[in-house]
Amino acid sequence: MFSFGGYKDMRSATVKRPQPEEKNKPTAKKSRMDRADAGEKLRRRNVELERALKESKEREDQMRAKLERAWERLRVAEEAEERLCSQLAELEAEAVLQARAYQAHILSLLGQLSQSPRNCTKDLPPSIPTLKEFA
Repeated sequence: MFSFGGYKDMRSATVKRPQPEEKNKPTAKKSRMDRADAGEKLRRRNVELERALKESKEREDQMRAKLERAWERLRVAEEAEERLCSQLAELEAEAVLQARAYQAHILSLLGQLSQSPRNCTKDLPPSIPTLKEFA
C-alpha cells in the first residue's frame, strides 16, 4: 500500500522559503516607494478635500448671510405693505364720508332751490337738474 507519510514527516521536510530580507532588494525598495507615493497622494488629496470643504463652508456662510438679508428685506416689505393697506383703508373711508357729505350738501342745495320763489327757477338753464330729478 502507498503511504503519504504522516503529518510529522511533512513538517520535518525542509523547504527553503525566502525570508523577507532575502527578497529582491529592488522590489522591497520599490514597494516602500509605492507606499510613500501613495501616502503623498493621500496627503495631497486630503489637502484638496480640506480646501474644498473650507471653500464650501465659506460659500454656505455667504449664502446664509444673503438669505438673512433677503428675509430682512421681506420683513420690511411686508410691514410697508401692511402700513399702505391701512392707510388706503383710511383714505377709502374718508372718501366715502366726503362723498356722502357732498351728496348731502347737493341735496340740501337742491332743497333750498326748490323752496325758493318760482321766478328764480325759471331763469335756471335747463342743464341744472331739479330735486325731483334726483329723487
